[in-house]
Amino acid sequence: MIARHIRVVGQVQGVFFRAWTVEQAGKLGVTGWVCNAADGSVEAHLEGEKWSVQQLVDRLRQGPPSARVEHLTDDEAEPQGCDTFEVRH
Repeated sequence: MIARHIRVVGQVQGVFFRAWTVEQAGKLGVTGWVCNAADGSVEAHLEGEKWSVQQLVDRLRQGPPSARVEHLTDDEAEPQGCDTFEVRH
């Protein structure tokens, strides 16, 4: 089990990025959360098996079709014991 803190910068708000992330996390069995940040970026906390988390990070680098990802930061994080993957407000 690993955990990562992700920040995605670009045209990532108002383009269904969070809903798409929840869908992708569900497909991969990753838990955690995603939220819009005040600076226009999207933040996410990912927990799960190393392969699944890395697959989700790779997908976040591309984003959904309507998004334009300019930059992604990927930092180690402490697991929070998340049971689901949710949108936080």
